[in-house]
Amino acid sequence: MFIGTIHPDETRTAELTGNSLEEIHAAAIAQLPDGFELVAAPVQMIKGSTALTATATYRRVDGIREVEADDRGALFAKVPVGWKMLEVREV
Repeated sequence: MFIGTIHPDETRTAELTGNSLEEIHAAAIAQLPDGFELVAAPVQMIKGSTALTATATYRRVDGIREVEADDRGALFAKVPVGWKMLEVREV
């Protein structure tokens, strides 16, 4: 018997603007969806301005669950579309 731990493999993005790195970071945290974590927010300068832009990327971190099967192939076949296998254990 194999047990697999899976979670949704979902990301979201948000476009941000600000006048400093602190403003961009605060805006990214303010738009953080429930169940997600901020994974990136690369900053670019706007030509001819002191303003900054960034695209914040958030990744889902909740929704972990387990699936069971008699063999590894059947276990991986049980992973729904849009989900990712985190761990496989044999019991």
